Amino acid sequence: MRLLLSRTLHTLEDTRALAQEVLPLMPPGGVVALTGPLGAGKTTFVRFLAEALGFRGRVTSPSYTLIHAYPTPEGLLVHADLYRLEDPKPLLPQLLAAEEEARLTLVEWGEPETLEADFLLRLIPEGEARRAELWQVRPSEEEGV
Repeated sequence: MRLLLSRTLHTLEDTRALAQEVLPLMPPGGVVALTGPLGAGKTTFVRFLAEALGFRGRVTSPSYTLIHAYPTPEGLLVHADLYRLEDPKPLLPQLLAAEEEARLTLVEWGEPETLEADFLLRLIPEGEARRAELWQVRPSEEEGV
């Protein structure tokens, strides 16, 4: 894994700026595992990423529905939440099918290896702030395998 960036987030505007900063780093079809404790801002980050992609609707946590898809001018933004699943493997075929049409797929509470994620975004509470770390899990095609 390679650390692409690390930022301290003090405000919602910092989280919005992070979403706009990381979007160009994530190629079409990219899969991002989101980790951090409850309340760390994973769904808020997804909301700002959807906004950066041009989605103007409401973004909510898919805790009970497991997968939400948001249409954007650049393609679908797929948002999944595996928190309530003891074993996410039965959901993976449905998630993989959604990924085929997606501009990006973001999965809360997923293991990067299980998801074959391209990126890992860690949100780590630090007092009143959060540290965000974006890791590249797999090399891009330009870098080789």
